Formats: sequence, C-alpha cells, structure tokens
Amino acid sequence: MLKKFISVSFFLFTILLMTASNSFSQEEAFDIEELKKSAPKVFIDCDSCDIDYIRTEITFVNYVWDRQEADIHMLITLQSTGSGGREYTIAFIGQKDYSDLQNTLKYFSSPTETDDEVRKGLVQTLKLGLGPYVARTPMAQAISLLLKQEVKPTAVEDKWNFWVFNVSLNSDLSGEEQRKSTELSGNFSANRVTPASKLRMGLDIDYEKDRYDVDGDTITSISESRDFDGLYVKSINEHWSVGGWVSLSSSTYRNIDFSYTIHPAIEYNFFPYSLSTRRQIRVLYKIGYGSYRYRDETIYEKTSENLWNESLSIILELNEPWGTAELSLVGSHYFHDLNKNRLVVSGELSLRIYKGLSLDIEGRYSKIRDQLSLARGGATLEEILLHRRELASGYQQSFEIGLSYRFGSVFSNVVNPRFGDGN
Repeated sequence: MLKKFISVSFFLFTILLMTASNSFSQEEAFDIEELKKSAPKVFIDCDSCDIDYIRTEITFVNYVWDRQEADIHMLITLQSTGSGGREYTIAFIGQKDYSDLQNTLKYFSSPTETDDEVRKGLVQTLKLGLGPYVARTPMAQAISLLLKQEVKPTAVEDKWNFWVFNVSLNSDLSGEEQRKSTELSGNFSANRVTPASKLRMGLDIDYEKDRYDVDGDTITSISESRDFDGLYVKSINEHWSVGGWVSLSSSTYRNIDFSYTIHPAIEYNFFPYSLSTRRQIRVLYKIGYGSYRYRDETIYEKTSENLWNESLSIILELNEPWGTAELSLVGSHYFHDLNKNRLVVSGELSLRIYKGLSLDIEGRYSKIRDQLSLARGGATLEEILLHRRELASGYQQSFEIGLSYRFGSVFSNVVNPRFGDGN
C-alpha cells in the first residue's frame, strides 16, 4: 500500500512540475513579447552591411526602415585600413526620448578574416553600443551580460612591419565567328599605413587586342598601358599633412610613349582626421614637374617636352543622418601657358527628404583646355569606334538623378531568406 501511495504521489508531483514548468515558460515568453513592445526602434544606416544578419542576431530592439520613426539612428561608415582590412565607425544617434544619448564606437576587421567573422565582430560592437539605450526600457530585464576570459594586454609585434602586398593577374579571352578579343592585365601593390605616415605603390599593366573580320577584311586594334604610381603622406597633426606623388606612365590611348611626374603636396583638413568617416573639408595643393615623350607628334608639333604645373583641390564629404554629400572642385594649369588648364566640378548627394522618400543626384563637369598629348594625325575610324585614342574635347559632362519612395509598415524585424531575393 505504501509503495502504491508513493508511486501515485510521485506521478502526481511529476504532472504538477511539468504543468508549472510549462506555465512558467509560457508566462516568460509572454512577458518577453510584452517587453519587446517597449524596446527602442532602430534605423540601420549602412550600405555595406549584412542587414539581415544584424536583425537576426540582435533581437532585443525593434527595427524600422524609416529614420524619422526611429529612436536610434545607427549610422555605420567604413574606410580601408593600411593592412587591407576595414575600420567601421558606428555613430549611435539618439532621437526623440533618447536625444541626449550620443555615442561613437569603432570596429576593426582584419584582411584575413572571413565575411562571417567580420559580421560577427561588427554585431558584437553594435550590441555594446545599444546597451545604454535598452537600459532605459523595461526590455533591460531580459538582457544579461557575459564576461569573456580576460586577455592580458600585449605589445603588437608585426613581422611585416605593417607592409601589405597584393599581386593579381587576369585574362579575358572571348570570340565569335567574326570577332576575337584578348584582354590581359596585371597588378602589383605595396602599401604601408600607420597613424604617422602612409606609403602606397602600385604597378598596373594592361593589354587589349580586338580583331574583326568584315567582308573579307581584317581589322585589328591594340591598346596598351603601363602605369606606376607612388604616394607618400606624412601626418603632422589632426589637420595638416604633407607628402607627394610620383608616377611613371606609358599609354597608346593618351599617345604617351613614356612619362614621369613628381608632385609634392600639402593638405589641410578643417575637421580633425579622426572624424574623417563622418565629415571632411580638405584643401589639397600640388605643384609638380613632368617629362613627356610622345608616341606620335602632337597637335602642338611636339615629340617630347618638360612641363611644370600646379593644382588646387577642395573636397567636402559629409555622412549625416539626413543623408550623404560629396562635393569636389579641382583646378589645374601648366606654367608655360596659363591657358592650358582644367577645371573639374563633381558632386554626389543622397538626401532623405521625408520618411521613405529619397533623392539621389550625381553630376560631373570638366572644362578641358590641357590636352597636350593629342596626336597630330588624329584618330582612325577604328580607333574612334573602339575608343582607342583620346579625342579633342572642350568639356566632359555627366548627370544622374533618381527619386525613390517606400511606404507601408515601418517595422522590419522579420527576416525570411527563403528563395533568396526572389530573382
């Protein structure tokens, strides 16, 4: 009898325990869903991020696609590092009830990391940055922090002394019954970037040959170019830099048999360089000497010449909650004849007008009066049609404008990868 009583009691206790556990789980899930309603709304502003992965991994906030609906505007900008990796600058811009919370964090990726490792590191940084905002909401009750194993600080020892090298070889062979095309290219670069200086060197070699069989005649066109470019920049302080360029070049398109140029330069940034991912206003002055040997006699009856020139550039770059803007003005001229000059104005604007309405504008205009290397004999019909020779022109221009509007639900918490993007 006692054994039977114990068995029945144990059975009833097990039923009650399972029922209580199930009720607790349901209550906890219900509470979390209720807490999620009070979580901050986040707008992710990043063109190069895996947005779906971020939304999948960070579930303690609500995501919206309209910046003006958000409590937190998460502006993520990036630029290349000297090692070939990337520096992600994340600006957490509080809005509405969180307008007093503004913060900026940085995440550095290594060139040897996979895309998955990079996005995991970025998400970890985003979680840390969102902490102060979530702490103000009831959602903080469902958040816990874990401490990883402490790592002792060590000095960085780099056996390559911050040098990064890259070698690439490419070929493209294609053909039809009446056309054959061969493209070969090679590239070598060596870069060393530290906070104190920047050194970049690159060699590019390109060869392209096209052959056409038309009515029994064979038309062959060949284009070749070889370019070496070197840049050295020395950091003076948060606003000033000095350095220069050196280049060697040969190009059938530009009628250059061989040339070299040397351009010392100085630059001033009105904003500190540490804010370069958000805003820049840079003024760059270059003065230089160049020696040119032409493949064919130029329209100025020159087969070679030595020239001095100078240029001044003003560059504005902004990456703000309202959008992005880039504007540059570059003027240059040769000293032997001030009429031989060039003026280039270019700009890009991506403007968020209202909620889901965005306006994108891009334009470029060049006033050209310095085509000193134009061949005297001009270009053949084949060279014109295949774009094998530079043609005389007083200007170059381009303009693009686009308008987009998105409407509907402002929330974008749900990620569904099935069937990809549906293409």
